[in-house]
Amino acid sequence: MTRSRASARAAGSRFERVIADWLKVRLNNDAIERRVRNGQKDRGDIGGVKTALGGRVVIEAKDAARHDLAGWLSEAQTEAGNDDAIVGAVVFKRRGTANPAHQYVLMDLETFARLLEGGGN
Repeated sequence: MTRSRASARAAGSRFERVIADWLKVRLNNDAIERRVRNGQKDRGDIGGVKTALGGRVVIEAKDAARHDLAGWLSEAQTEAGNDDAIVGAVVFKRRGTANPAHQYVLMDLETFARLLEGGGN
């Protein structure tokens, strides 16, 4: 059965909330939040995330039936720029598990290297 536009939006919103809530507890950071959409200057689905050295991280969350890795990554990088974040990453739904800790994370190698460096401002 295919999703309607409304059911896809609802699934996306639920997924964003689950990921934000899990990160808030796992990282012990009450500043992590699911963001409302900002139109052209969107700053990602989840904000308030920081690297160990305080660099800002923007997360784009996707619960989609079809994967568009290149498109999603471009979107996350654009939104990181809109937020002056040093890291933009995509968290996307792993079929077969609802456990937030087991979802996939997508980023390019340069972003991963910045994250490994500590990602300070």
